[in-house]
Amino acid sequence: MFRLAHLSDIHLGPLPEVARRDLMSKRITGYVNWQRNRARHYLADTTQRLLADLKARKPDHVAVTGDLINLGLAAEIRAARDWLDELGAPRDVSVVCGNHDAYVPSALPEAFAAWQPWITGDDGHDVAGEGDFPVLRRRDGISLIGCNSARASMPFMATGYFEKPQARALAEMLGAEGREGRCRIVLIHHPPARGATAFHKRLVGASLFRAAIARHGAELVLHGHTHLATVNSIPGPHGAVPVVGVPSAGETLGGRKPAARYNLFTIAEGPRGWSIAMQEYGVAGHPDRIDLIAKRQLA
Repeated sequence: MFRLAHLSDIHLGPLPEVARRDLMSKRITGYVNWQRNRARHYLADTTQRLLADLKARKPDHVAVTGDLINLGLAAEIRAARDWLDELGAPRDVSVVCGNHDAYVPSALPEAFAAWQPWITGDDGHDVAGEGDFPVLRRRDGISLIGCNSARASMPFMATGYFEKPQARALAEMLGAEGREGRCRIVLIHHPPARGATAFHKRLVGASLFRAAIARHGAELVLHGHTHLATVNSIPGPHGAVPVVGVPSAGETLGGRKPAARYNLFTIAEGPRGWSIAMQEYGVAGHPDRIDLIAKRQLA
């Protein structure tokens, strides 16, 4: 049995001091949004409470599917590195980046460099750009496959990108891991299922991702980005592959989206294949308490 926790879209706050020169870009729109909206609803105490509950349940591994930060500032990237140190050792935590981690073109390379130990695959190859994905991390009978959809986009856009080279590499990796009978769990920030989000937040190239799954299959796909609790599916060669999104790990009660949650998956190999059960934990009835919100059998 393997227990995997999934959280996403932490949006660590509060924002550090921002120099005027740093706002001469797309950052100005994100800065205004933070000051007007997110500063009231994204509280460090909420994230810390969620994290304490997650750690108390002692998962075997933690997956973080992007948007650790907000504006792609160097100080934010350093703070997120400290947060990852607190979350767990690189062997026990796997990270992929989101659009806010790539808010401006310079941010994503800095994030890759700072968070490298939690991103890189078991081969130890440094991740420097899109061409280095997907990455593979094997833990017991589980194959964690990290994909990248993060890329700087125009103001008022939050699109992700998944292109042919990464799609080909993903297909090859899924095929190879599947032939060994391993449980393949794919991590990506943007949701790859059809109709999962608005046009300006979509995954460009999602059809390429779905085609790789359709041909080779997977046992589970985990994503963030929408700040919603969702279970969708992608057709695979032997049946539907569950695609699970989780609300932001940073949002408190009273916001426009569900308050902070994480999902805990219990994965076991049986005579008919892999069994995957999901439990949702988060802030529901009281802001100072983490509750079990729902249970679901996925496979």
